[in-house]
Amino acid sequence: MKKNIYEILTDEELIKKRNTLKGVSVGFGVVFALGIIAFISILVIKGAKGFPFVAFTPFIVMPVTMIPLLINLNLANKEIKSRNL
Repeated sequence: MKKNIYEILTDEELIKKRNTLKGVSVGFGVVFALGIIAFISILVIKGAKGFPFVAFTPFIVMPVTMIPLLINLNLANKEIKSRNL
């Protein structure tokens, strides 16, 4: 199994990487939530009849994008806890 890639980083680099990952994940989460709200409101206004299936694509792709991001954030947080920072 691969070692934790965050073990080789210095304390400052690790904290900077964690903050970056956290910011990106919050940003993606907000965009995803706004997309769901917009999608539901358009669906309610226009109706579901004849709604194209392609409109569902962002909701399939976004979780696939978020999973590796959250895994890396979790690894960075574990490394920070192990270093008692």
